[in-house]
Amino acid sequence: MTVHQLSVFLENKSGALVSVLRLLKQENIQLIATTIADTIDYGIFRIICSQPEKAYDVLREAGVAVSLCDVFAIELDDRPGKAADAIELFAGEGINVAYMYSFLLNGKGVLIFRTDNTEKAAEIIASNDLNVIREKDLSRLL
Repeated sequence: MTVHQLSVFLENKSGALVSVLRLLKQENIQLIATTIADTIDYGIFRIICSQPEKAYDVLREAGVAVSLCDVFAIELDDRPGKAADAIELFAGEGINVAYMYSFLLNGKGVLIFRTDNTEKAAEIIASNDLNVIREKDLSRLL
């Protein structure tokens, strides 16, 4: 019910991001969604991509600090308030959303997020018939 996300730790300096992007490009790995959260010294580059395990191995072999974790990806109708409605389901059950990012694609919203309780979040998703995007279905986003 989850998808793999890479978290790449980058120094906050010129060229750090492009070196990671170049490695992924050389391996023909397609980016689906990305976000960067930064501090003064470093950034966390979060990536949903076509081949997360391969991307993880490529980056590790190149000496890049990277981790692989599971996040939820759900598809929402493209209407104001749909993200709020979805996240409210988790908050109402005491589940914290650690971070999230979203984008619109082909008339649908895609919400990617990580919680502090994956098992309970999965139960909420199932009991509320939220439209989950599974790892095997990511290719339809490309």
